[in-house]
Amino acid sequence: MSGKLSEIPMKKAVLSFLLLLIGIGSVFSQFDAQLSQYMFHISSFNPAAVGDGDMIQITGQHRIQWVGIPNAGQTTVFSINSPFKIGKNSNGVGLMFINDKVGQFVNQTAHLQYAYKKKLGAGVLSIGADVGFVSLGFNAGDSIQDPKHAVPGWDSYHDISADNEIPKSAVVGISFDMNVGAFYSTPTLYAGLSYAHLNNPTVNWGDKSEFRQFGTLYLTGGFKYTFADPKYVLKPSTLLKTDFSSMQLDISSRLEYDNKYWGGLTYRLQDAVVILAGINISGGLSIGYSYDLPTSQIITVSSGSHEFLLMYSFEYLFGKRNNKYKSIRIL
Repeated sequence: MSGKLSEIPMKKAVLSFLLLLIGIGSVFSQFDAQLSQYMFHISSFNPAAVGDGDMIQITGQHRIQWVGIPNAGQTTVFSINSPFKIGKNSNGVGLMFINDKVGQFVNQTAHLQYAYKKKLGAGVLSIGADVGFVSLGFNAGDSIQDPKHAVPGWDSYHDISADNEIPKSAVVGISFDMNVGAFYSTPTLYAGLSYAHLNNPTVNWGDKSEFRQFGTLYLTGGFKYTFADPKYVLKPSTLLKTDFSSMQLDISSRLEYDNKYWGGLTYRLQDAVVILAGINISGGLSIGYSYDLPTSQIITVSSGSHEFLLMYSFEYLFGKRNNKYKSIRIL
């Protein structure tokens, strides 16, 4: 009984937090990967979310950005994370890989993630960090295109020969990268705060060229509301990210039926309307899909963006013959 009572103020706090995010608005332009199904893969931008729950979680996402625009971009994100205990202390550990291509840029990252967890009220507070590297490449050869291949309505011809600041050949550089975060979750709500690229990594391309990746702040939150018929559960969520010069805001809501099927919508402020759908398959396997319909002028040259999601959740009991499988716990 006391657990339920202590969770009521927390629900109000998270609801106020979501409304605060909704009340802020402008377009965000940044270099980090864009994901529409962010609510299924919080550890991709907040290391404190690794090991949330009691299952080993494997998640993969692939995004095809702005179909119809040459070199508009493709993103692949893969992670695996698991809870574990050292004595009586709960922890989470994970690995995350990102391969993101946008135009002539290829951004690849690999991070080792860790989170320390502490029981707090009706939920668990996690403090986490990850360390790894960012590899940034620039394919200069793709920057010079034949004008006869130009897409109608889209300027796809570039001549960089007169610009001495742009590399004239393919280049790549590597730099150390670090992210930090905090995450609080109960069976019915969650809230997270994280900061990516804490050290502002700088990638050098020879003696004359470099690229500096600035930090990005992420705020996310969500909760679930169970209807009179418990087979129907509404799961609103939101994600705000900013580099303090611009920002991007996603406002989402999904309806889940019988812990198996889900569908919903996201509005990305001044950018797109997103349709979400998915299914929890037996054996701990889940698949999801999202389609972004642009609401900006990009719609005149692109039919939208597609994103595919694959999740697998299981529990391995060391020293025992039987493995347990179940659908991943997603708020």
